[in-house]
Amino acid sequence: MSGLVSPELSDYAEKLMRGRHATRAFRPEAVPADTMRAIFSLAGTAPSNSNAQPWRVEVVSGARRARLADALQAAHAEQRTSVDFPYSEAMYGPVHQERRAAFGAGLYGALGIGPDDDAARAAYDAESLRFYGAPHAAFLFVTGDGGALLAADVGAYMQTLLLAMAAYGVDSCPQGLLSFYADTIRTELGVTEGKLLVGVSFGYADESAPVNRVTTERAALETTTAFHV
Repeated sequence: MSGLVSPELSDYAEKLMRGRHATRAFRPEAVPADTMRAIFSLAGTAPSNSNAQPWRVEVVSGARRARLADALQAAHAEQRTSVDFPYSEAMYGPVHQERRAAFGAGLYGALGIGPDDDAARAAYDAESLRFYGAPHAAFLFVTGDGGALLAADVGAYMQTLLLAMAAYGVDSCPQGLLSFYADTIRTELGVTEGKLLVGVSFGYADESAPVNRVTTERAALETTTAFHV
């Protein structure tokens, strides 16, 4: 009957969505090529306005990944940032800042970095440009005019990708910092179209790393959602 879902399927969906989380320490072993192809094929089922599918995805592994990591760290050290989607701390409202502060306290606390240790935080940010040790990274570009509506479609693709990875037992971390070096990534990968929205590091989690045990809270439903009848 239409509208009915088996309890087993709904339980699996809930566990998948609630269980997915950002991983910030990876083991070195690669994801098998056939698994990667299955994941990215599944991600391609993501919805988009008028089925435009305005995404271009560049996946790096192996020697190319290592060269890109070196180039990103060099660009970071030389302060050669290049963003396609402007970023500003001012875009966050007070409640967003509160949530970010709580997350930061948990993250840096797990790393043993004190709240006033700016040097250690900066060093951790720089090292994160090596994809937290993940053997793979995917870069999501918005094609077309790269506007906000098309970027929203690519956001839907990213969530589908993250859930597809989780379904296949692959861990991941979307990294906003990677988008600060769009020109470096374009140059290293020979990309000629699209605006870089985000990079996603992925592989298999190092379960022994304390940073992977950081948990985050989600806002109560009533604070984000209204039901009108």
